[in-house]
Amino acid sequence: MSRTYFGTDGIRGTVGQPPITPDFVLRLAHAVGRVLKKTEPRPTVLIGKDTRISGYMLESALESGFNSAGVDVVLLGPLPTPGVAYLTRAQRASLGVVISASHNPYPDNGIKFFSAQGTKLPDEWERAVEAALQEPPSWADSAGLGKARRLDDAAGRYIEFCKSTFAHELTLRGLTIVVDAAHGAAYHIAPKVFHELGAEVICVGCSPDGLNINDHVGATHPEALVAAVKAHQADYGIALDGDADRVQVVDAQGRLYNGDELLYLMASDRLDRGQAVPGVVGTLMTNMAVEVALRSRGIEFVRVQVGDRYVLEELEKRHWILGGEGSGHLLALDQHTTGDGLISALQVLMATVRSGRSLAQLLEGVRLFPQTLINVRLKAGQDWKKSAALASETRKAEAELDGHGRVLIRASGTEPVLRVMVEARDATQARTTAERLVDAVKAA
Repeated sequence: MSRTYFGTDGIRGTVGQPPITPDFVLRLAHAVGRVLKKTEPRPTVLIGKDTRISGYMLESALESGFNSAGVDVVLLGPLPTPGVAYLTRAQRASLGVVISASHNPYPDNGIKFFSAQGTKLPDEWERAVEAALQEPPSWADSAGLGKARRLDDAAGRYIEFCKSTFAHELTLRGLTIVVDAAHGAAYHIAPKVFHELGAEVICVGCSPDGLNINDHVGATHPEALVAAVKAHQADYGIALDGDADRVQVVDAQGRLYNGDELLYLMASDRLDRGQAVPGVVGTLMTNMAVEVALRSRGIEFVRVQVGDRYVLEELEKRHWILGGEGSGHLLALDQHTTGDGLISALQVLMATVRSGRSLAQLLEGVRLFPQTLINVRLKAGQDWKKSAALASETRKAEAELDGHGRVLIRASGTEPVLRVMVEARDATQARTTAERLVDAVKAA
């Protein structure tokens, strides 16, 4: 059975429109509860959320749905997605639930789930939930209803967990760090983590009002962080997204480092400290310069589909620990079970503090290839895969790049759009080659 509601990262959409409505979310929680009760007589579920105003409504709906199925609920309040994953495991809960639409604007929201081990759940589990949604509800009687309580120190527990990943012999004392929490789930957590490790912290995007999450701040709008780092003459800037599972970093010169560069730095730092790094997992969009740099250090590099769940699946299959995306969603499985923007930032800062070198110095061997990405709207019924002109132009482009660049053409999974990406050592070549491919698509 194919999935109707679940996407690559839970269920997401515009609030007030199906499926992000209180009645559906109540039914969803009830269905999840029934699936849980097939293997556990009295499950306990943790629920965390970001700062969207719709979180109150959806939290209530989830609580009612779970309780009606005989499932106990522990409310965590605003907490980063990776914080929910951590506490689910630490509290020995049956399931973790996050109310968030990550980097999307405030009118959107979503529901995603973590297993008892703090990991993303498999497709089979999601299919079981969708099957349960098709069945009539089975309301628990009064004696069998679930209860709800609040974990008052959820934020403090997660702060301590983040700090525990930073080497005890190191400190951030003497550093000024701008922290941009995107007015999201880490607004009350990220500043404390860096401050308690010794840094002087300047806050940006730490004043949520329910409507301003990701609004021209955070990892998807790093220009706010760049400006703040320059204005305060800070040493570093850290930008998270709305649910704090991704990160971007800025140095004292205002240079922005994306997830591709930070992934290389994390791998290189481990190698420099004598740790084994058999391989790293990226995606189809990972910059080729990172692949070249990793291979030059003897580290195997593998690409998977875009999406952190695919990165995680490949890491688990190969028993590797490092992977990620240019968006800043980075995985270090020896630190956490899921992508964590705060822990990734601490890994990067540890490398600079330990080595006494700047980010620019640590990454001097990596020069990102210029990329040109153009979205082309497809005509109704257009089968771009059968275009002889596009196939011919693609072969010509790849021959011209001669191993010093890449061509990637892929269809969007959500709209009738073809994404044409060309990567080359020269920006002009990347742009002109991409434009030629786009012309071939339009002519088909």
